[in-house]
Amino acid sequence: MSMRSKVTQWRNVGRFCVERATDYGELLGVELEETRKRLVRELSALVALAVAGLFTLSFVCIAVIATAWGTPYFLPVVWGVAAMWLGLSIISLLVVRSQKPGRSFHVLQRELRDDLDTLKEALR
Repeated sequence: MSMRSKVTQWRNVGRFCVERATDYGELLGVELEETRKRLVRELSALVALAVAGLFTLSFVCIAVIATAWGTPYFLPVVWGVAAMWLGLSIISLLVVRSQKPGRSFHVLQRELRDDLDTLKEALR
């Protein structure tokens, strides 16, 4: 391959990269907006679920403790409720840690990977 053809090849690769850079910028903006909307929606639902769940469980626990008030089982019931909350906290922590994180910017990553493959083929 002559020096002139290599320079032409690299010039074409450079043009391709410059043209795609603007596309990447637009795609990044779209991906950021979609990720933001999804994150706000998921966090809002998660906060509402957590608040409702905690209030419900709290009132159930208070009702169980109030029911045991004045009986010989009062202290075991109180400690049982505390142990239940501890167990629930540990299980929640394990569930959260075992989940895979959400994939953000997967479209941009795929585009970049495809363009890199195209560039590799062009440089052969």
